[in-house]
Amino acid sequence: MWTNMMNGQGWAGMGMGVGMVGMAVFWILILVLIVVLVGRLLGSGSKGDKRQQKTALDILQERYAAGEIQRDEYEQKKRDLGN
Repeated sequence: MWTNMMNGQGWAGMGMGVGMVGMAVFWILILVLIVVLVGRLLGSGSKGDKRQQKTALDILQERYAAGEIQRDEYEQKKRDLGN
């Protein structure tokens, strides 16, 4: 090996090896980028489905629990909502 390196042939082989590793890293990064992009595109639709829509009664209960409205107002609004 040292004999080939002294003649200059070893460095050429080493450069080819580095180039092959660099190309492999490049393609791995491209594949990871594609997987991430596809995951985000497909994941954005499912996140909206997982979230629950708050009903008017849920919001009313939260306001009452937070002390924003009194009991009589809570009861009246609850009746107004039909619950």
